[in-house]
Amino acid sequence: MARYTGPKSKIARKFGEPIFGADKVLSKKNYPPGQHGVNRRHKTSEYGMQLKEKQKAKYTYGVLERQFRNMFEKAQRSKGVTGEVLLQLLESRLDNVVFRLGIAPTRAAARQLVSHRHITVDGKVVNIPSYSLKPGQIIGVRERAKSLEIISDNLAGFNHSKYLWLEWDEASKSGKLLHIPERTDIPENIKEQLIVELYSK
Repeated sequence: MARYTGPKSKIARKFGEPIFGADKVLSKKNYPPGQHGVNRRHKTSEYGMQLKEKQKAKYTYGVLERQFRNMFEKAQRSKGVTGEVLLQLLESRLDNVVFRLGIAPTRAAARQLVSHRHITVDGKVVNIPSYSLKPGQIIGVRERAKSLEIISDNLAGFNHSKYLWLEWDEASKSGKLLHIPERTDIPENIKEQLIVELYSK
């Protein structure tokens, strides 16, 4: 499974945002990486801004270029605003929903749980992180995985009311996708219109 495995703090500093979750380095060095990062003052071009937003979205959701391009083309063919549909497709990925439900502390950890066959969808094991969920589907933790420290630690005290499009059942350690999230339900700081403009050139 192809994924980004490079230095995450460097990427977070590049965008000036904790896109991989809490980052101690970012609080100490809130300037771009590199020899001239602290003194860099050049103006970013329109293309540069569009490219930056695309890269930010890719790193945030852990998607590589070909997969991201395919999702954009799917969003273009769908009804609705292309940029919003793109974010909805990203949010509906199994690894992202496992993260949003609090089963894993990061999307990378969620991908690993899915790949290692610890997650079920409608009672069946699914080991494809990019699996696209549909409203009404139940995302659960396999019985033998419920005692895993990473899962129990993250679920302890997790606020499951943060996302109105998801429902959590504590007794069964499972969540339900109630509906596809609206743009206002998605907290990521991504200017999706810039991504649309980039791909439309």
